[in-house]
Amino acid sequence: MSTDLMKTLEKKANTDSQRVVFPEAHDAKILQAARRIVDMGIADPIVTGDPRAIGELADQAGICLDGITVVDINDEQKREVYSEQYAQINSLFPAKTVAHMLKNALNFAAVMVKLGEADCMVAGLSHTTGEVIMASEMIIGLQEGISTVSSMGILDVPGYQGEQGSLMAIADCAVVPAPDANELADIAIATADTVTRLLGWEPRVALLSFSTKASADHEHVDRVRQALEQVKTRKPDLLVDGEFQLDAAIVPEVAAKKVKGQSPVAGRANTLIFPDLNAGNIGVKLVQRFARGVAYGPLLQGFARPVCDLSRGASVEEIVGATTMVAVCAQGG
Repeated sequence: MSTDLMKTLEKKANTDSQRVVFPEAHDAKILQAARRIVDMGIADPIVTGDPRAIGELADQAGICLDGITVVDINDEQKREVYSEQYAQINSLFPAKTVAHMLKNALNFAAVMVKLGEADCMVAGLSHTTGEVIMASEMIIGLQEGISTVSSMGILDVPGYQGEQGSLMAIADCAVVPAPDANELADIAIATADTVTRLLGWEPRVALLSFSTKASADHEHVDRVRQALEQVKTRKPDLLVDGEFQLDAAIVPEVAAKKVKGQSPVAGRANTLIFPDLNAGNIGVKLVQRFARGVAYGPLLQGFARPVCDLSRGASVEEIVGATTMVAVCAQGG
């Protein structure tokens, strides 16, 4: 991520420290990242697991645990309290069922978030994206008005100068393979919310297609148009438009030729919504390989509280960066 943006996010995280729970403390990289997070004042890290094993791992790696909260997931009394509290707010899960679920570190961390014992969660170093999403959706639940879990990322493109300099928000490039109109609308709305929370931008959301304003007819284009109408109905104050080809969304000169009438987004988009995972994945990799762009994320979105899914090969620096992003998203409730 651009140095200036990263510094801005770190400063923002420092102003209102959030409690971030890490359910994968058996990995030394998590402890190393937690140490940096404390030292940089980014967040208040909570690591869960066996305290003795965590302590031994920290000693072996030369990591000081001062300022890092260690929660024992094998503490029977804590499990009992958590299971009873969770069962009271979710009648679908009896306390005995929750107590069994809490033996899983990922579920334990998600319950902590749901109960307000932590503000957000960072996982994925030893769990698949599917496992992180399943635990978060089942336990933390979805954001009000959203029924689709998706992801967003940030592109930093050398040489590009748009509404936000070299930066562009993008979605969804990691979760929903072929979104229908409802799901595409959810993705657009959730991404606009994330952009506002994380970056402080006024989102200008472009729904992308191979067509610009009816230049082509196809069922795939119809789906994008239907999604646009849904977004406008659900969020009438959001600056959103489409369907746009990419150049019409981000290049003012092209927008002036292709888009008839007034548009708050054409040629000025700072948030791109891909029509499906094929387009999103290919688009990101084209920017990375041909333009030497850097893609940051994915940050999961659509949950009632922020959750970040790490790559299983994530470095300590990437874990710190992801934690910074999720902590900023957690600010303000």
